[in-house]
Amino acid sequence: MRSAGAGVLEGADLAVAVPLHRSRERARGFNQARELARHLGLPVAAALERTRRTPPQADLPAARRHANVRGAFARRPDVVVKGLTIVLVDDVSTTGATLNACARVLLDAGATEVRALTAARAIAKAAVSR
Repeated sequence: MRSAGAGVLEGADLAVAVPLHRSRERARGFNQARELARHLGLPVAAALERTRRTPPQADLPAARRHANVRGAFARRPDVVVKGLTIVLVDDVSTTGATLNACARVLLDAGATEVRALTAARAIAKAAVSR
């Protein structure tokens, strides 16, 4: 990710991992996005928190994903993002709904720019004809 995302990382001030709900992180034992962020060469801050538990995005049709995460994230008041260029880190992006929801919170808190870096980009299966 660090090599492939060099352009996204260049000039950034901070990496912020997409947070899991605390119950999901407790069950899983780790946050995969935080683990990815730790290896990007930027300071990592827990600037966001998930304010409510949501169904996993992968279980929802694309049309419902934005509504699922709307209002599900908040800025942690102990982390200042004003004036910073932030790289938001997640494991997979499908529709971008989670990244958009998180970016909106960071921009509303005064971040100058929010970029995104994911380990994978999922795409819808194309119909295969024989």
